[in-house]
Amino acid sequence: MKTTMTAMVYHGANDIRVEERPIPQILEATDAVVRMTKTTICGTDLGIWKGKNPEIEVVATQKNGKFDGRILGHEGIGVIEEVGSAVKNFKKGDKVIISCVSRCGSCENCQKQLYAHCEKGGGWIMGYMIDGTQAEYVRTPFADNSLYHLPDSLNTDIAVFLSDVLPTSHEIGVQYGNVRPGDSIAIAGVGPIGMGCLLTAQFYSPATIIAIDMDENRLAMAKEVGATHIINSSKEDPVAKVLEITGGKGVDCAMEAVGVPATWDICQKVVKPGGHIANVGVHGVSVNFELEKLWIKNLTITTGLVNANTTGMLLKSCCSGKLPLEKLATHHFGFNEIAKAYDVFKHAADEKAMKVIISFD
Repeated sequence: MKTTMTAMVYHGANDIRVEERPIPQILEATDAVVRMTKTTICGTDLGIWKGKNPEIEVVATQKNGKFDGRILGHEGIGVIEEVGSAVKNFKKGDKVIISCVSRCGSCENCQKQLYAHCEKGGGWIMGYMIDGTQAEYVRTPFADNSLYHLPDSLNTDIAVFLSDVLPTSHEIGVQYGNVRPGDSIAIAGVGPIGMGCLLTAQFYSPATIIAIDMDENRLAMAKEVGATHIINSSKEDPVAKVLEITGGKGVDCAMEAVGVPATWDICQKVVKPGGHIANVGVHGVSVNFELEKLWIKNLTITTGLVNANTTGMLLKSCCSGKLPLEKLATHHFGFNEIAKAYDVFKHAADEKAMKVIISFD
């Protein structure tokens, strides 16, 4: 019987390796072990690779006495191989979507649907605090609350996006940004998260959607899937252009979808009085927060880690075929090519990559 599997493992800043690891086992009665069929690479994985999250090594060292690597990844779909004795909603052989956020469902924060901050060891842990989905098998905690049945009718590439990119964009960008019919919105950065913001914002019928990026390929895709205006920030002043488009008023909602000082700065300069800044990007360094200019504008400024409390709704929307999400799956690789997939995603602008899909078949 097979006891090892192939996995992509983080060993420290700028050090990731494809290697053999033990196949995970059930540790708690609420666990499931899933045989992966598709996964993807997130911008957060690139950040970890670059050393943006050194706490991974600290936690693992405190637990094990040494850091022997962390399997990356928190997105994907697969087939259940085994379930713990307390799992009631899933069984061996079920096809499932794996949520990037694990949740016990019973703690104080889970009762508030603040699943990102589950107090019983959940939250964003996969590929971070525990081993993740960029492997042939993965152990998923709190299976009944953290997995979704995968409909046979749903495009499996799109199903992968339901793990993270779609709920993150919708909840932290669109919902926290309070997008309403007739609004004007600006999205600073239209990579996978920004594109998810653009697509799910259209549920709420904003009148103006301004996409800002330095990548002409991504801007062209943004225009194709619903942006009313596009701005190449490497060729023109994005702040001046947004103000020109909005008649000098600024936007009702500015979404920061990258996690770097430049895109944050655009957002704080283009939001109108009474508007919203929704920070979706993961920041690794401090930004210049111009509170001396913003305090008077009656703004709402939000940050957040996805709770995945809208994943079920988004799953139904995806099954309806109303979101052209298949366009985001620009590159496909076999799992034996995962190192190449990382290189392509790392150089996304040169490779014209949006999301890379990695298959285990």
